[in-house]
Amino acid sequence: MSQGVNLPKGWIEAKFGELFVLPGDEIVDGPFGSNLKASEYVSSGIPIARLQNVDRNRFVAKNIQFVTSEKAKALERHTFKPNDILITKLGDPLGKACLVPHTVSQGVLVADVVRARITHPWINERFLCYQINSAAVIEQFKDQTKGTTRPRVNLSKIRAVKLRLCPVGEQTRIVVKLEELLSDLDAGVAELKAAQKKLAQYRQSLLKAAVEGALTAEWRATHPPTETGAQLLARILTERRARWEARQLAKFAEQGKTPPKDWQKKYPEPVQPDTGGLPELPQGWVWASLDQLVAESCYGTSVKCSYESGGTPVIRIPNVSGGSLDLQDMKFATSDLALGKDDHLSVGDLLVIRTNGSISLVGRAAAVVVELEIPHYFASYLLRLRSVETTCVHRWMLTTLSAHTGRQWLEARAASSAGQHNISLSTLLTMPVPLPSLLEEQAILQELDAGFRFVKGQGEALDHSLNQSTAQRQNILRAAFSGQLVPQDPSDEPASMLLERIRTERAAQAAAKKPRGRKSRETA
Repeated sequence: MSQGVNLPKGWIEAKFGELFVLPGDEIVDGPFGSNLKASEYVSSGIPIARLQNVDRNRFVAKNIQFVTSEKAKALERHTFKPNDILITKLGDPLGKACLVPHTVSQGVLVADVVRARITHPWINERFLCYQINSAAVIEQFKDQTKGTTRPRVNLSKIRAVKLRLCPVGEQTRIVVKLEELLSDLDAGVAELKAAQKKLAQYRQSLLKAAVEGALTAEWRATHPPTETGAQLLARILTERRARWEARQLAKFAEQGKTPPKDWQKKYPEPVQPDTGGLPELPQGWVWASLDQLVAESCYGTSVKCSYESGGTPVIRIPNVSGGSLDLQDMKFATSDLALGKDDHLSVGDLLVIRTNGSISLVGRAAAVVVELEIPHYFASYLLRLRSVETTCVHRWMLTTLSAHTGRQWLEARAASSAGQHNISLSTLLTMPVPLPSLLEEQAILQELDAGFRFVKGQGEALDHSLNQSTAQRQNILRAAFSGQLVPQDPSDEPASMLLERIRTERAAQAAAKKPRGRKSRETA
């Protein structure tokens, strides 16, 4: 761990387990899964510390589950109390540590959380907790899990983690200085995160103004319509039917059949929008359904994909990002998809996530706005809506889906089963869309593009500042645990003596636990 750094006089390195009197009892994890089942959780009682409740130097008191006091008593070995250190031993990143706050009087661990309890006066719990969250210790945890797909460490590896120990007085001085510096840093981070929230709200306000017509109110006043939304819809519906008829005739020709009498009457009319309870639209706008605007719609392929197969590239949920396609992390079909020339993604297509464990991802969409150099297809948990009009209506549909009113509509109609949320294609197609003229759509989208560029630039600047804060935090911790943050006091008892006191106490407690020898029987 020293990595060539000379520790100050009075400092030593030691394994985590060596800092405890009885590491077997004081460093423990939660009970085996079968001893604490989710079915035993109750709405109130003794809180449970789960992975999501442990962040770096912060206990997250959200989404707390509970067990009864009787269950907690049965799991007494796996309990925690204020000032205990909680450490995660599963997940990425693992090894996150926090102190139990005084607001939580007691609790029970789950299997993948470790509790470390200092029972002597020679080590400061906060000193330990800060150090566990420092880069040097984080790297040790990473080294323990290299090559594993699901990072996890066991208790023996946690007890073997190397830490730096300084005199107890210096520990206190370091903690005081850390809390002074980090509280200022935390305040700055809080401001940055608040700015991120405001930026997200601004983006959503742009979308709201777009779909309500407020964004182009002045534009409408100076641009008399050459075509209204209703006229655009009529033109789209005519083209929609014409495309259906062309597809039907192509099928008849392929089958060598003569079109039957009145075959055009079998045209499936699109769903009309349900306008009940919808707001009044600006002059020249009209309500349409997604179904009316879409020439074709379908589910994607369920063919297995991999990174190496070299088949047709398949768009997945990770590739649907920010309203556009992200082609950086692609997988490929492992077998022939048997696609026709019109089946691949093309300009005018809108891909919509139909199912996910997170409701916020259901309905997230991306528009295809340029022809892809290589033909692409899409996975089965995505829906493809192919817009009749390909100049910008597909982007307008994306705008409607992304706006707050669109999100509300989707989430209210998404079904939920076994932890998964789903919006069916038939339901999605009934979604009402406020439709302006094509020229106004283009004007709105230009305004949105400019606004989104601003949001993106500001967001990147905030991300950069947050990354700098993270680096600054680690620099402060690095200075703290290399003896550079506070001055040393030559009169402090060296850390080696603290470790010796711990060993002496460990030996004394071990001796006290040994059973006495059986007394010699008296002989008559």
